[in-house]
Amino acid sequence: MAGDAKTSAEYIQHHLTNLTYGRFPDGSWGFAHSAEEAASMGFYAVHVDSMAWSIGLGLIFLLIFGVTARHATSGIPGNLQNAVEMVVETIEDTTSSIFSYKNPMVAPMALTIFVWVFLMNLMDLVPVDWLPELAMVLGVSHMKVVPTTDVNITMAMALTIFVAVIFYSIKCKGLIGFAKELTLHPFPSVFAIPINFLLEFVTLIAKPLSLGLRLFGNMFAGEMIFILIAILFSSAIWFVMGGVLQWAWAVFHVLIITLQAYIFAVLSVVYMAQAHDAEEH
Repeated sequence: MAGDAKTSAEYIQHHLTNLTYGRFPDGSWGFAHSAEEAASMGFYAVHVDSMAWSIGLGLIFLLIFGVTARHATSGIPGNLQNAVEMVVETIEDTTSSIFSYKNPMVAPMALTIFVWVFLMNLMDLVPVDWLPELAMVLGVSHMKVVPTTDVNITMAMALTIFVAVIFYSIKCKGLIGFAKELTLHPFPSVFAIPINFLLEFVTLIAKPLSLGLRLFGNMFAGEMIFILIAILFSSAIWFVMGGVLQWAWAVFHVLIITLQAYIFAVLSVVYMAQAHDAEEH
């Protein structure tokens, strides 16, 4: 375990604390050096590490697909082209089976979501001490390297999808049609408008919440397990067991990070299909 002077509680807290920049209660601006200082910043706080890693991984995604597209060949493809084509075909087939409307934005959106979320999730397989310890050597107090363990990142992505859903709901159904959907369904009576609106509003709000919190919850739990396993390495007795558990959980976690990225992409397509459904109820 890195930082032998730390207790287990301090070790866990350190790994779960973001590198935060914001305004302190006294009005000054700067980086927080503890979880308490970060919490004191309230709304005026930016998780610099989550932002940097998410943007950086997004650029890596663009670089990989851009290089593959420029060097694509109709002959025998290389391993990278094979992998990219497999991902593109899988997402395209999935999207076409769910989304039967005409919107050229939806399939690229689903592809972007899947690959970007997968890359962010993939950072969870990097040993928990490597990058945070390297950051401390460079003078950076905290470093969380898995953006999807930050609820601000997952909810920001979910809210972006939610805005797109509202936009296309109004565009495809009209403002009046969208209002009718919220007030005259499932009970087509003016007397049931309050009940209808309550039911439909809860259903509507549940979409971004389910997207963002599901991804955050699963990835945060996975990271916590890695951290707890890493604590075993501080004891010579449990060192071998810690290595076995870490390897086993990493192998299983490959499935989790892929599945969570796929679920986020598929649900986004499902919600977009619902937004385009202009059928009268």
